[in-house]
Amino acid sequence: MLLTIDVGNTETKLGCFSHDELQQTWRVTTELRRTPDEYGVFFTQLFATGGIDIEAIGAVAIASVVPKLDPVLESACGRFFKAIPIFLKPQTQRLIAIVTENPSEVGADLVAAAIGGVRRFGAPLIVVSFGTATVFIAISSAGEYLGVAIAPGIAVSIDALIGRTAKLPQIALETPGRAIGRNTNEALQSGIVYGFTGQVEAVVERIRAEMGVRAKVIATGGLADVVAKQTPVVDAVDPYLSLVGLNLFHRSARDARRDEQDGIT
Repeated sequence: MLLTIDVGNTETKLGCFSHDELQQTWRVTTELRRTPDEYGVFFTQLFATGGIDIEAIGAVAIASVVPKLDPVLESACGRFFKAIPIFLKPQTQRLIAIVTENPSEVGADLVAAAIGGVRRFGAPLIVVSFGTATVFIAISSAGEYLGVAIAPGIAVSIDALIGRTAKLPQIALETPGRAIGRNTNEALQSGIVYGFTGQVEAVVERIRAEMGVRAKVIATGGLADVVAKQTPVVDAVDPYLSLVGLNLFHRSARDARRDEQDGIT
C-alpha cells in the first residue's frame, strides 16, 4: 500500500492507495513543531480510525512546500513504516513538462495537482487549487505546465479581515442566498462567497483568452465546493487531485528505477 502526503503551509492531506485505488483520505493541520516520533504516533492513530494496518504501508510519496518538515517526515516514515519516502521535485519529475521561467520555483503540491488533473480530465486544463492561496494552474493542450496566477486564499482573507476589524464575528463559510446581506453574518458571507466566485470567473476568462482555448476548469482543495457550487465555470470538483498525482509520480519513479536496474544488469 502506498501512503501519499501533500504537505501544505496550512493543511496536510494524506491518502492511502492500494492497486492505484484511493482507499482512505485525511486532511489535518500542518504542524511544524511535531517530532518524528510524534508524527509516527499521529499517523498510527489516523490509520486506526480509518481501519488501515500500519504494516500494510510499503512505500511513501511526498509533495511538500514546507522544507522544515521534510527531514522530520523522512525520519518518521523510516522508523514507523520502514520506508524511505520519495519527494516530488518539480524540476526532476518526468510526468509533466514545466515551461515556466524557473521550474525549481514551482510548488511540488501544484505539480502533483497538475499531474493528477491531466490524468483524470485531460488537457487543456485549468486547475484551481483552494488552499492557503488560491492558485490557478494553466495546462496547455500539449499537457505542459504553463504557469499560474496566485491570489490570497479564502481562509487567509477571512482571517485577515476578522483580525483587523474589532466588531466583525467569525462566520460559517456558507452561501447566504442573496447578495445584499440583511445582517453582519449575511453581509460577510455574501462578500466572501460571491467575491471569490467573481474572482474565479474573471481569472479563468483571462487565462482562457491567453491560452487561446476554452480549457476545462477543475477545482481542488478543501474549500473548492464553496465556490464551485456558485458558478458554471467550474466543470468538476476533485479535492484530492494532488494525491492522485503523487500516486502517478510514485509509479513513474518506481518504473524508472526498474528500468535503470535492468540496464545495469
